[in-house]
Amino acid sequence: MVFIDTNVFVYAHDATDPEKTLRARKLLTELTATKSGCISTQVLHEFCNVALKLSAVPLKAADVREIVRELLIPLLAHRPDGPFYIRVLETFEKYSLSFYDAMVVQAAIDLQCTRLYSEDMQAGAKYGKVTVINPFA
Repeated sequence: MVFIDTNVFVYAHDATDPEKTLRARKLLTELTATKSGCISTQVLHEFCNVALKLSAVPLKAADVREIVRELLIPLLAHRPDGPFYIRVLETFEKYSLSFYDAMVVQAAIDLQCTRLYSEDMQAGAKYGKVTVINPFA
């Protein structure tokens, strides 16, 4: 399995950088076709927040609903429980990550992913069996 960080979805739906949009869409098409991609609720939350308010050109709520329904929900594989946050804090300490990056990494670990596609973390970094890949490099 492959974990997909929020920035991939943001670039796929933000036309301000056409090259990144193309790369993100190609990656998402491949991962959905092979059913090898997954996300956590955190990614869903972050995407909605960025798409509705923080993007250079915010999306309409109806468009975000459609993206969530058609793309994100089918990839949603990790819903945190109480013990997840204890593991996140252990990951936070072990790897000196930000809390939110530790949540992404721990979700990827919990889902037994080997790759984590993210522009926000150091490409090539390894967290257990999870390796960060920058799909835009």
